[in-house]
Amino acid sequence: MGAKTKVWHLYFCSVYMKKLKLILKVSRYVMTLWRFFFCLFFSEKLLVLTVATEETDGFRRFMQSAKYFNYNVKVLGMGEAWRGGDVGRSIGGGQKVRLLKEAMEGLADQEDLIVLSVDRYVYDLIFAGGPEEILRKFQQANNKVIFAAEGLIWPDKRLADKYPSIRSGKRYLNSGGIIGYAPYINRIVSQWSLHDNDDDQLFYTKIYLDPLQRVSIYDILNSRPACVLLLLNEVLLKFGTDRVRVRNTAYDSLPVVVHGNGNTKMYLNYLANYVPNAWNYEHGCSHCDDDLVDLSQLKEYPNVLVGVFIEQPTPFLPEFFQRLLTLDYPKDKLKVFVHNNEVYHEKHIQKFWEENRNAFSSFKVVGPEENLSQGEARNMGMDLCRKDAACDYYFSMDSDVMLTNRQTLKLLIEQNRKIIGPLVTRHGKLWSNFWGALSLDGYYARSEDYVDIVQRKRVGVWNIPYMAHIYLVKGSALRNELKERNYFVLEKLDPDMALCRNAREMTSHREKDSPSPESFHMLRPPKGVFMYITNRHDFGRLISTANYNISHYNNDLWQIFENPVDWKEKYIHQNYTQIFTENYLEEPCPDVFWFPVFTEKACDEIVEEMEHYGSWSGGKHEDKRISGGYETVPTDDIHMKQIGFDKEWLHFIREFISPVTLKVFSGYYTKGYAVMNFVVKYTPERQAYLRPHHDSSTFTINIALNNKDRDFQGGGCRFHRYNCSIESPRKGWSFMHPGRLTHLHEGLPTTNGTRYIAVSFIDP
Repeated sequence: MGAKTKVWHLYFCSVYMKKLKLILKVSRYVMTLWRFFFCLFFSEKLLVLTVATEETDGFRRFMQSAKYFNYNVKVLGMGEAWRGGDVGRSIGGGQKVRLLKEAMEGLADQEDLIVLSVDRYVYDLIFAGGPEEILRKFQQANNKVIFAAEGLIWPDKRLADKYPSIRSGKRYLNSGGIIGYAPYINRIVSQWSLHDNDDDQLFYTKIYLDPLQRVSIYDILNSRPACVLLLLNEVLLKFGTDRVRVRNTAYDSLPVVVHGNGNTKMYLNYLANYVPNAWNYEHGCSHCDDDLVDLSQLKEYPNVLVGVFIEQPTPFLPEFFQRLLTLDYPKDKLKVFVHNNEVYHEKHIQKFWEENRNAFSSFKVVGPEENLSQGEARNMGMDLCRKDAACDYYFSMDSDVMLTNRQTLKLLIEQNRKIIGPLVTRHGKLWSNFWGALSLDGYYARSEDYVDIVQRKRVGVWNIPYMAHIYLVKGSALRNELKERNYFVLEKLDPDMALCRNAREMTSHREKDSPSPESFHMLRPPKGVFMYITNRHDFGRLISTANYNISHYNNDLWQIFENPVDWKEKYIHQNYTQIFTENYLEEPCPDVFWFPVFTEKACDEIVEEMEHYGSWSGGKHEDKRISGGYETVPTDDIHMKQIGFDKEWLHFIREFISPVTLKVFSGYYTKGYAVMNFVVKYTPERQAYLRPHHDSSTFTINIALNNKDRDFQGGGCRFHRYNCSIESPRKGWSFMHPGRLTHLHEGLPTTNGTRYIAVSFIDP
């Protein structure tokens, strides 16, 4: 192919692709118009009837999906008292048939009206397709009335043999979904003459099993679930450009109505995070900004009770309280309830309270002396908000949550959910504060989207079955849907698992542990409160408490492995990164580099740790701590190994000293290894100076741990070869210099006070 031919070929390909894109856009536009006019002119031929006695989260979700497809929906029974039968009796549902009967009396003469009744499951049901699909599929079936089908027969299993045989699909009638012409549905429900607490499933089943009525009214069951989907374990999500569908893999169909029952309710919640238009790859989250609370338009901010729970020894607790204090929210609108189960942390709480006692509207502490269990303490905290009519929100936060986003509380309130938590994760891990799915026994299972949500590849507000550590609950929900006091104690479950299960499965009478269809029809309608997790922003992280050893004086120093991010924030100098970005270091003497590495807090805690240990060597030549037992140039010191800090110190060298080494000694790659790591104590009384010497190292670091003039006078270091002295060391700053051959040096006399330095002989 010649060059000119290639050019023309590419040109025609380019033109073709542009035309193809234009055709796709036009076709998409035409389809949208077609759907609009269809809904405008033909959706009146389809009426959706549903029964709901109150507006739960599930009901609102159902209506949202109906609105998206322009369904004509009529809700029956709203505001009525539920009279569906008591727990433990296999009756109920008659009230729904009565309501449907009353509604159909006025529709019986509309022969061309098709009625879709989803009276039983509206709380656990969404539309995945439009009315045009339902009408087309119903008309293709060429039946007068079609019922949904399922694989289990109930409530009377003795009737199984009376059902007609089928070649494939589900054999038994399910009264949760009915579609048919209005006159024929009216003929069925007009036969109802029972009570509100009688069973609707049995009523419909007996009519269907009557051969004469089946011939005249029904034809076949909808055993292939084209309209109503019951087996949610047999589906996959199918992402499109504008919306998301559910594909039934068992029947290779695209159901129009998606229903969850028993254990599959939670899977429906997962699907509804996407279907029909909640989230897709092209547009992201489409409902995240619906019904937001605009705090700027409120006369005053809502009142919030913050519940803080310290249930085990927790690293960085002072920093936790400091982050609570710096939340961007009016402090006069915050009340704080603290449950502390650890005697070790009483000193931290006491210090914070003394320094900030007037910062909040109130500050209540329940300590370990009360001997409360976790569940009892959490019940107490939540109940404080429930009983206070002025409490607008309850913000529960465990001490292992490090909020780095000062706007967290505002952002959660703005999302306007009954229960919502911010996504927080362990640094560098997939461990988070939520589960995307549950196993059959009610414990952790990984949902398909869990990793993408944790890694924020999918961003939105997600309906999930379990959350812990941190969440916001509306006070109004606590005084209505969640008005019982004991939500955190349930069987042998952890408190957070108990709360989530109670919120998910809550009914007017508490549900039993039965996933069978019968159990859900014996009970009153579910009022389960949806729980959401948001990852629309970076909120913070979870810290690890598993291996927190509180046997030291300053225990957080040992957290460099378990919680490296928090360790760095607390102990590494705020200007450390500028060494690499802005060349923030000095060279006061040839090949002697001076740079910031430790915070004042790090310096203070290292000194405190050494003084707490207290066994200073005294600057003697005889030293059993080192190989050979003799030190030529001794110092009054304590080795890092003596306090069990050698592994952590070597890791510090590799993480924070080695990069500086590569920068200032270009071409040298340190092993980051040192045998001699110690803190030296200079005082005029014990050891004031150190005579000239070389170090047994390739290079040495020398970190000042306290302040000249404030803590001591004198001190410093002199390098003989260059006749250069550094007499004003800065706290938290380190010298780095070659150890052998070129840099003979001495420690200048400390004339008053006590001087501390941390020293390492690196790459000996």
